[in-house]
Parts: sequence; C-alpha cells; structure tokens
Amino acid sequence: METKTVETQHAPIRYLEGGSGEPLVFLHGAGGMTADDPLLAELASRFHVYAPFLPGYGESEECGSLRDMLDFALHGWDVVEALGLKNPILVGHSMGGMIAAEMAALAPNDVSRLVLICPAGLWMDDHPIVDMFSLLPFEMPKYLFHDPEAGAAMMTSGLKMDDPNFLQTYLVRNARQLGMAGKLLFPIPERGLAERLYRVKAKTVIVWGESDKLIPPIYGPAFQSAIAGAQLVNVPEAGHMIIAEKPGEVARAVETVA
Repeated sequence: METKTVETQHAPIRYLEGGSGEPLVFLHGAGGMTADDPLLAELASRFHVYAPFLPGYGESEECGSLRDMLDFALHGWDVVEALGLKNPILVGHSMGGMIAAEMAALAPNDVSRLVLICPAGLWMDDHPIVDMFSLLPFEMPKYLFHDPEAGAAMMTSGLKMDDPNFLQTYLVRNARQLGMAGKLLFPIPERGLAERLYRVKAKTVIVWGESDKLIPPIYGPAFQSAIAGAQLVNVPEAGHMIIAEKPGEVARAVETVA
C-alpha cells in the first residue's frame, strides 16, 4: 500500500492506496490502521483500495472543525469526491462502520454497496458496549480478539504489554487517536443512527466475529433488521478484530456486494 495525500475542505488527509479493480473505500476503526494490516492486503488483491486516515490518525492532521457525526459523515463524502470516485464500495470497521453507515444514510443514492464490519452506532441497554476509554492496555486483547494471547502479540509486535518501548508508543498514539474518536464514541457510541438506517438503500453485508466481546454479536441482527435486504455473515473464532484474525473471510464477504 502506498501512502498519499488528498486535500479536503477541512484539512489535508493522508490515505493508503493499492490494488486494482473496482474502487473500494475502507474506513478504519478507533484503533487506526497501518499499511501492513492483513485486511488491506486481502482487499487490495481484489479491489482498488483507498483507505483514508481519519483526522488525528496516522500522519493526518487533527481537525477541530469536525465536531459531530454529521461533520464526519460529510467529511467522508468530501474525501470520496476529492479522490475522484463515483459509487465506490464503502467498507467500514467498528467506528469506521458507524461512519460508513451514516454516509450511506445521508446520501442513499450515492452508494450502492456497503459492508459494515462489527460496526458501532447502535445501543441496547440490555447489552451495553464495553467502555473502551476506561480500558488499560493489558485489558484490550481479551475484548478485541478471539485468541487474547495471539492478539496481544499482534498489538505489541511481540513485546510484553508492560514493556516501556510498547507502552510509550501506545499511550501517546492512543491519546491522540481517542481524542478524535471520543467525539463519536464517548460516553457511549450512539448518535441517533438507529433513526436513520431506514434511509440506507445500498446492498449491504454486515460481518461479525462470533467472539466479539467489545460490541456483542447481538448487534448484528439489529443492524440487519434496520437495513432493508441486509445480509448478516457471522464468522466463528473471530473477535472484534476480525479484520486481523480472519481477513480472508472478511474479504470474501466484501466480494458478495461487488
């Protein structure tokens, strides 16, 4: 994946680009992304992938003028327009899925294919979503991965969770990223999306890891019932970070909307 820059109304945005074929825009979750992410490699083997870093992530500048969900959804469309794309496949993971769903509801005639991977955005009092802002680094793997031990190794590149070399980088990056994510996810990841999902006209596939302990899999059927004709794909032995644990299965699910 090659890193490039595109200018938008609010700020220059860095993005990753790679692959060939139909255009696909991938929106990452609160944990960010890197050029080495397994799902991006899988998608780039099938599509022409554009993966913008949200403001405050990667090398993209922070942007104080983006304040609420409407701002971020419109910013998403600004990025699509700046990239010169028409009707790309729109794919989002977690917080990125929340933004992608809002984009599809806001402009239902501008996106015909939508993939939501363990998306945030809905809330059930009987099934609360874990408060990620309260978690310490060592607590994250058990909520994010089906295999917490393997997940911790992915997060730390093989270092221990209490290794100062890992902690310093993680905490600084996390503080910057979650400052942006908090605008959409804090105190709970709910900004009225449930009242807007009926507007989505896109052919939609929802993908969920059956071992997701951050956003319970019961939210999958809730999204499915709210979006007309949506298909739900449940993947065993995968947690919230299904994009790292089962990238091939996710990419095959994306192909079903192509």
